[in-house]
Amino acid sequence: MTVFAKITRTELKLQLREPVTAFFTLLFPTILVGILGSIPDFREPSPELGGARTIDVYVGIAIALSLAMVGLQVMPAVLATYREKGVLRRIATTPVRPLTLLAAQMTASVLIALVSSALCIAVGYFAFDVPLAGNLAGFALAFLLCAAGVFSIGLLIAALVPTGKAGNAVGTLLFFPSMFFAGLWTPREMMPDWAQQVGDYTPLGAGERALNETMTGHWPNWLSAVVLIGYLIIFGLGAARLFRWN
Repeated sequence: MTVFAKITRTELKLQLREPVTAFFTLLFPTILVGILGSIPDFREPSPELGGARTIDVYVGIAIALSLAMVGLQVMPAVLATYREKGVLRRIATTPVRPLTLLAAQMTASVLIALVSSALCIAVGYFAFDVPLAGNLAGFALAFLLCAAGVFSIGLLIAALVPTGKAGNAVGTLLFFPSMFFAGLWTPREMMPDWAQQVGDYTPLGAGERALNETMTGHWPNWLSAVVLIGYLIIFGLGAARLFRWN
């Protein structure tokens, strides 16, 4: 087994051993879908959503929520805690490069978010007849682009903050406005035009729009793809270059 695979497996085990982390990253988005789907009004077609039901839209929002929780709250706190406790300083004495550690952390986070998203989709489909993505290949691409954009921000936070509490604080500070533009409180389609335009340039807003488009059988729009790739390049490379072991 390669060093990258070993680190990825270890990170998965460590994150899943934490009950609170496992609950919020794996189960909370699915519970949210179940709660919202139980509201009768959310199961009725909405003219503001182009005839779609509110619960249909919220499955994609729940997927964005799972990515945000893993990428902006869990990942920065985990790596910053390693720095605070001297774990990274010990790893620095080994041949492991920062890029390998960051890539393994991102891969483990993607796998956790993938399981969480699959649960959201399954509950939405079997419990509330939410249709599956009309473009499965496009949906997979949108998911990976959204994950890459969001997680690269989390990695940059983790590369710079000195303690776990600081990582959690910065991640939480970014989490709420990011989820606002992703439509957690009000679906994007019901927002004012200015809010939708601003959201198109945020990682979760762009990601949710791309996911929603693939649900209706289309490919992710070029603007969302460019925005998310831009976040990956800028923040991902920044995390690799600015990463500090101590």
